[in-house]
Amino acid sequence: MNTRFVRILNAIAPFFGLAVVIGLFSIKPEVREAFLTVSNFKLIVTQTVIVGVGALGMTLIIISAGIDLSVGSVVALTSVLGAVVLKNGHAPALAIAACVLAGGLLGLINGTFVSALRITPFIVTLGMMGIARGSAKWFADEQTVSIPATWIDDAMRPFPAWGETFPDWLQWTRVAPGVWLAVALVVAMIVVMRNTIFGRYVFAIGSNESTATLCGIRVWLMKPLIYTCAGLFFGLAGLMQLARLHQGDPTSAAGLELDIIAAVVVGGASLNGGSGSILGSIIGALIMAVLRNGSQQMGWPTYVQEIIIGCVIILAVTLDKFRHVRG
Repeated sequence: MNTRFVRILNAIAPFFGLAVVIGLFSIKPEVREAFLTVSNFKLIVTQTVIVGVGALGMTLIIISAGIDLSVGSVVALTSVLGAVVLKNGHAPALAIAACVLAGGLLGLINGTFVSALRITPFIVTLGMMGIARGSAKWFADEQTVSIPATWIDDAMRPFPAWGETFPDWLQWTRVAPGVWLAVALVVAMIVVMRNTIFGRYVFAIGSNESTATLCGIRVWLMKPLIYTCAGLFFGLAGLMQLARLHQGDPTSAAGLELDIIAAVVVGGASLNGGSGSILGSIIGALIMAVLRNGSQQMGWPTYVQEIIIGCVIILAVTLDKFRHVRG
């Protein structure tokens, strides 16, 4: 009964944290009037998409007891690649493929070095951070890459034009198409992690890699697969970044990896591996977006936002450590 209670508590903790953050920014009446509005929450969920999609991939890696510090650079590189493809007159579908497949390839490289050479994920992905960022500047010729108008631009519009004739009770569905894409991916990944062999293997590797190997799990194959799947999500996040900025910027997404890792940890995942959830990570991404949005509503400078997010990361890791000690 005690174990079941702890599991329930861990599951609802991210939702409680989200409610607390929203409540804190709703205390001041002058801020509450602008913060607690439908339009502002539409803006928040749109701002969550990039971190949320990246968090889906990072959840796989962290559950398997890994880490990826190259996310921000991969997002910048894939967005630049997509912009270059569009600038050269190719179809949007080719730009989408370039973003997603490039992310998957970089993930495969990370996973191969981690698995085959048994190099610490921290070191491998730290190196990839520099490689991807430098490659982004190379492909962009160290400047932003402007793109022609395409339907990709509409993917991250917080207030899209479609659905203007909807009845009032359906107006809440008029959010950025990228939000609905993220929702679909969340549902799919929840099913994958809960009901497939792949999901069970990810948890098994993170819980105890040696035991997983003795049980017949081909860890040497699973790790590259995990990092490749995560890379596909990072590439998709790069596509969403391209849609949001309407250009490829090699200097963008700096520090994005902190928001993504924080979202996963705040969502209940353990940096020691073996625990975490897709839904929890998405709630964590929402918490990050609410913190940034609320800080802007309060008029706090950017450095205050960074300090708050840093404190949130330390607090989340401390709570995770406490749970393991009690366990």
